[in-house]
Amino acid sequence: MSPTTTTILISSLATGTIITASSYHWLMAWIGLEMNTLAIIPMISKQHHPRATEAATKYFLTQAAASAMILFASTTNTWQTGTWDITNMINPTANMLLTMALAMKLGLAPMHFWLPEVLQGSTIKTALIITTWQKLAPMTLIFMTLNNLSTTALLTMAMISALLGGWGGLNQTQTRKIMAYSSIAHLGWMAAITTIMPNILILNLMLYLLMTTSMFFVLILLNSKNIKDLATSSTTSPTTTTIAMLTLLSLGGLPPLTGFMPKWLILEELTTQNMTPTATILALSALLSLFFYLRLSYSSTIMLAPNTTASKYKWRFKPTTNLNPLTMTLPASLLMLPITPTLC
Repeated sequence: MSPTTTTILISSLATGTIITASSYHWLMAWIGLEMNTLAIIPMISKQHHPRATEAATKYFLTQAAASAMILFASTTNTWQTGTWDITNMINPTANMLLTMALAMKLGLAPMHFWLPEVLQGSTIKTALIITTWQKLAPMTLIFMTLNNLSTTALLTMAMISALLGGWGGLNQTQTRKIMAYSSIAHLGWMAAITTIMPNILILNLMLYLLMTTSMFFVLILLNSKNIKDLATSSTTSPTTTTIAMLTLLSLGGLPPLTGFMPKWLILEELTTQNMTPTATILALSALLSLFFYLRLSYSSTIMLAPNTTASKYKWRFKPTTNLNPLTMTLPASLLMLPITPTLC
């Protein structure tokens, strides 16, 4: 793909997200979502491989269906209220349709089946965009319609997403699919706190973006597409392999790493609101996710010194990847837990 085409597509991605985030009219928000979808599809299918074409088709059909549901929900609400204002959603049917559509856009269970398949058919860089930047526009709409979304539906999808995100990742060997199920589980935690404490939702989203971006940059640097590549990555860069282990543990939510902060705050708030069963299910689902994070961590560090390997060492070429994004996101994704009391 030529630099000009790449620049146009990335600019369209950014423009679509900004239009959706800054609009109060449902048609403008819908236009921004469509720009987002149409800009990412060529990036998914640029490999000219049947798997990439399949992933682009699945992504297009899912996102088009979700956008149509958003348009239908806003039209239904407009018939009753006479306004296209995003914050004026009072029709219960429209609110339920909007909740389902935004869940499909994000990849919340049970509308999550497209996400692992699309990520597996994409390049690692495109998978990074899908799991981070593409979540911003739907999350903005969720934040603007907080008081009108169906709380029961969100909590149900949150628990299902957290559980399926943990169970689905147990049997995976491809790092992109593991990151997809990781995204589903994290979105479940965000959905659980959405209508209760929006400030924690924003904090969780920011930390999720930081940790996922750091992990994808590490995967790009190590060129690891499956667990086997990650297991032999220490011969390429022992330091980066250690960083990969710490980032995975942070994604799993182990203290004293940053990933423990959102889980701690969400469980505390759910318990304060007398939602102990929901908090218990989310805490148990974190153990499922932690299992495959620990498996990846073990695989990535099993060959580190003082252990020896029978396989041949890889040549250590100078990395061609720009390391500046990793150096900016990594400290925040590992070391922010001590500032938690200032955020409460």
